[in-house]
Parts: sequence; C-alpha cells; structure tokens
Amino acid sequence: MKLVILSLIILMSVAAGLGQAVGTAPGSDFAAEKEFARLAIDAHGGEKLRLMKTLVIRGTADVTVSTQRIPVTFVNIFAGDKYRFELTNPFQPIEQVSDGITTSSSARGGFTLPPVNRLGFPILQRIGETGFIVTGLPGTKKKQKGFRVTSPEGYYNDFYLDNKTNQIKGFDSTFVIDGRTVKTSVEIDKLRVVDGVVVPERYVQRFDLDQFTVYASFKASEILVNSVLGDEVFTVGK
Repeated sequence: MKLVILSLIILMSVAAGLGQAVGTAPGSDFAAEKEFARLAIDAHGGEKLRLMKTLVIRGTADVTVSTQRIPVTFVNIFAGDKYRFELTNPFQPIEQVSDGITTSSSARGGFTLPPVNRLGFPILQRIGETGFIVTGLPGTKKKQKGFRVTSPEGYYNDFYLDNKTNQIKGFDSTFVIDGRTVKTSVEIDKLRVVDGVVVPERYVQRFDLDQFTVYASFKASEILVNSVLGDEVFTVGK
C-alpha cells in the first residue's frame, strides 16, 4: 500500500493528470479550444514559455491519506524530453531519470512511472509541436472554458482557464497506475512569475481511488527558468 501511495505522491508533485486518450468527434477542427490554448500560452509567458529551455522546481508537500499525514520534498527538472524527478519521504526515497530515450527508476520492483514531462504544466509548452493535439473537453466538462492536450503517447491533460486572466486554474484526468484506476483533480492557488514565465507555485490535489482518497497541498520553494544544466543531470543510472 505504501508503494501505491508513494507512486501517487510522485504524480501529484508534478501537478499532473494523465490517462488514455478518448475519441473525439470526427471532422471537428476544435478552433475554439485551439484559441483557448493560445490564450493560455500567452497568459503564462507567450514566447518566453515556448522558448524555455529548462525548468527546475523544488518544494515540499503535505500528503494526507485517511488520518495519516506524510511530509515530502521533491525536485522536478525538465529540459525538453529529458527530465529528472526526486522524491524524499519517510518511507522510500524515489528517483526517476530520463535522457530523452532511456528511463530509469529507483522504485521497488522495477516500477516505472509514465513520463513525468507529459504531466501538467510542462506539457503546456509543447502545444504546437508535432503529436501534441488540442481537442475539446469531454462530456459535461465542455461547459467550462478549457481544452484537452493529448501527447504522442496518448496521455492527456484537461486544462481549465480563469475567465479573466486566461491562466490555468486547474486540470484533471483519469489514469491507471499499478493496476488501479485513479481520478485526479488539481486546483492552483498561486502562480509565480520567473523570467517572464508564469509557473504554478502553490496548488492542491485530490486523488480518488476505489477504496480511499488522497489529498495533498504542494508549495514550490524554488523555481528556476533557463538555468544551465550539465548532461550529468539527466544521465540514466547516476
């Protein structure tokens, strides 16, 4: 059970939602949703977001499962298709690294997460690239101002915009991890402007599983944009 919880914490620490892509109406060009995506990109830095080379986020979180509170610290480092994730917690420190081709994970039993650079805010930068598809929100979500982004691998993020600022106010999805179906929702409480890029700084997240619910409150203590990173940061096996 602790490994399942820690796996969820990893996903929460990148403020993410992922799942398998859902079919969309044939023949639709989703012009309105593409315009929403453009507005969101502009609201989060425009060209500075699009041209961002690296993003480093360090912070802490309080995770609550039933009555048990778990304090954690995390580090997320992104550079295009390369990423590094580190999680420090009372049970089992976990690290996952990708050099853009090969991925390694220190989790027990050979467990490997989905690519964390396909989760939440980092995928916003990839809109417009080949294979990153913008479509409409499904079902009752269509009533909200937002859009879905599906990655080339089929992972999706449903983004919701603030009506006034067009900044991302939340996102959600449904995904499967370790054989369990999980529904998740994220609400952003605070954003931080770093070198012209508007990055989520504080947010809360809920995970609904079949038998229990996980709540978490995240706070980034350090956010770096376009810092110089050596190749060793993304060396698999280090």
